[in-house]
Amino acid sequence: MSYHVLVVEDDAVTRSKLAGYFQNEGYCVSEAESGAEMRDILGCNEIDLVMLDINLPGEDGLMLTRELRSQSDIGIILVTGRTDSIDRIVGLEMGADDYVTKPFELRELLVRVKNLLWRMSAAKGDFYSEVSGKQNENLVRFGDWVFDIQRRALSNDGDPVKLTKAEYELLVALSSHPNQVLSRERILNMISHRVDAPNDRTIDVLIRRMRAKMEFDPKNPQIFVTVHGEGYMFAGD
Repeated sequence: MSYHVLVVEDDAVTRSKLAGYFQNEGYCVSEAESGAEMRDILGCNEIDLVMLDINLPGEDGLMLTRELRSQSDIGIILVTGRTDSIDRIVGLEMGADDYVTKPFELRELLVRVKNLLWRMSAAKGDFYSEVSGKQNENLVRFGDWVFDIQRRALSNDGDPVKLTKAEYELLVALSSHPNQVLSRERILNMISHRVDAPNDRTIDVLIRRMRAKMEFDPKNPQIFVTVHGEGYMFAGD
């Protein structure tokens, strides 16, 4: 299938470069230079993934990320010239799936796009059909949740729940050590090869996001438990 990608970038040269490259790779590509144009295109097209520049005129890309995430599970990759890790952390907290920093290699961006689209496709698939009636060491079951590690798929009572790359790796790390307290440093060591410029705040952001997705009451977590002064513990039954 041909995925539809939307490039939101105010710089015409960069926008044209990205659009041309992904068209040559077989993608359907739309272009927008502002948040207003982005909304118009999203309203008229089925878009699979948005490549969104943080530094847009008029509207901040981080706010647009939060707006997009509040409305859908569309794939979001931030493209930014900012080097401050706080901007990247805030972008993830707003709901972005991934980010690249300018100047970037087009091949690297292509790999990130392919990986994100694959994960989104896998999350939508009916992964129960392959494991029904069989024991599978890659399945983690707790409560109404099923986490298929190999297929990177999480579901709640049969309904798929989308995970970003970092969220998936966090869940693998914690669920692989149930009822064990893991320090932030240890968790970082498990996922940092996938996270640019990680720090303790990265883990706290990811935990908050996972609680929002998975906890019945995020303010009173029963799955991702904080052990004050030590770290976090996976307490799923």
